[in-house]
Amino acid sequence: MARNLYLIGTAGSGKSTLTQAFQSWMLSQKLDAVTVNLDPGAEKLPYEPEVDVRDWIMLKDVMEEQGLGPNGAQILCADLVALNIKEIVEVLEKFDTDYFLIDTPGQMELFTFRESSRVVIDSFGADDSVLIYLNDPALVKRASGLVSSIFLSATTQFRHMLPFINILAKADLLSEEETETIVNWSTDPYALHDALVEEGTTPKTVLDIEFLKAIESIGLYKRLIPVSAEVQSGFGDVYDLVQQTFAGGEDLRPD
Repeated sequence: MARNLYLIGTAGSGKSTLTQAFQSWMLSQKLDAVTVNLDPGAEKLPYEPEVDVRDWIMLKDVMEEQGLGPNGAQILCADLVALNIKEIVEVLEKFDTDYFLIDTPGQMELFTFRESSRVVIDSFGADDSVLIYLNDPALVKRASGLVSSIFLSATTQFRHMLPFINILAKADLLSEEETETIVNWSTDPYALHDALVEEGTTPKTVLDIEFLKAIESIGLYKRLIPVSAEVQSGFGDVYDLVQQTFAGGEDLRPD
């Protein structure tokens, strides 16, 4: 049975680029992977999706037909995806593949907070699904930014209650020292706490520290996996975590 890998992250975090690069890496490992675009508003994609929600729903058409602005039309599109889910699933079922790489909408809240996304996940098969959350390197360079990003990823996990992998996207944009620092923060809450204190004692710092304590106490504090679509690095680590996620999951790469 195919496994569903949902790529989720804030606008500009690199979901579509990562979808293309991850598929390329999988194919190089003799793994079959099918790309699925769930963004009705996508104008250009760096890959040709084998399954494309725009075959059923397009943002510009909804704007014209309903007389809505971009924001209202995007919300309606998210709900229309759920209404067309049976037809989309019928197309997915025609593929004999190992993985579906599912590129979610650019505006993360459309997938994270709309009830329609649960319809999508359940219809595709929740038991065979993993969320891969892209942390934007521009945000997590600062300790306070990392806390905000972790909190946002935790909110996403709570919404869907699926196995979760946190990655540091676009790692090639960071220096080796910056990457090491961020990864260390993501594995050592005391180091992150000290970095927060060094940023200054402000009401926001106090709140960040309390957020950090809460995230750690409920077990959502996880190591960020540095990944770069540009140089195709880190995919092996992500793949290994995907396999570990599924009970009894085996490496599908040929020996």
